[in-house]
Amino acid sequence: MNARETAWRIFSSELNTATYEIKGDDEKSPSYIVTRLGAMVNRVLIAGVLTEKENVGTDDEPMWRGRIQDLASGNFFINVGRYQPEAAAAMADIETPTFVAVVGKVRTYTTDEERIFVSIRPESVVKITEEIRAQWILEAAKSTWDRLNRVKKATSVEGLSEKALIDRGFSEKDAKGIMIALDQYDVPNSTTYLKSIQTALRTILPDKNIDLGLPEDMADVPDEIDIEPGSTNHSNADMEDIILSLLEELDTDGKGAPRDELERRAESEGISSMELEEISNVLMDKGLVYEPNLRYLKRI
Repeated sequence: MNARETAWRIFSSELNTATYEIKGDDEKSPSYIVTRLGAMVNRVLIAGVLTEKENVGTDDEPMWRGRIQDLASGNFFINVGRYQPEAAAAMADIETPTFVAVVGKVRTYTTDEERIFVSIRPESVVKITEEIRAQWILEAAKSTWDRLNRVKKATSVEGLSEKALIDRGFSEKDAKGIMIALDQYDVPNSTTYLKSIQTALRTILPDKNIDLGLPEDMADVPDEIDIEPGSTNHSNADMEDIILSLLEELDTDGKGAPRDELERRAESEGISSMELEEISNVLMDKGLVYEPNLRYLKRI
């Protein structure tokens, strides 16, 4: 089977501020939105509260527009038309407000004033529980942290270039995305993304006012906060082999490996949750694994 594009877990604040697009060479070639943290995004997996929906088409040919609040940094905007019949049928049945998860492709619209707006064209829209929404927030926070670490690590590479990053162990897609992001947007502000992560985690922790180490008043926050990437005793190739083996072992019913069990087993092998997310994305980029649904990962 053909490998599908990685479905990125990403907060709306990062997605909506992306303005650089790579157009595919033809209809079958993927297009990408490049975020300020270097993610080359074609597909996303988002979750939140569907707060608004409107049928701007007809009863016979509905065209749904919707707003999904990610409860951490803002809103996603979705457009569902006749070419997404399953998503359109789901939108007709879902009442607002409801927790939903959406897998879809990213699209942009440029106004006459050259402003770029980002929206999502769903492949699927499903109702979810608050527990699954919390799991998505945790995964998106980990993914954001990982991307921030990667782009900061890249800026310290001597003779910074796409080839230099690949030589330092970055994947080809990460190296390309980071170089585009640095060229188009400059070095990202660490504090902005760390605050997004803090806000996100506060929505799922029992103590909503927990102090995660960042001041509340952004006016007093420096532009940069030092962050130290985690270390591992495994090479990327070793981690890929371990994860592939775990996926086979944990796929006991043909549905794939449960993500929570995969994370627990990976941690016992010395692979952190952030490293697992990174390696999973690399394996999806290579066409070796895919996501049958929100909570499973399956080897191809």
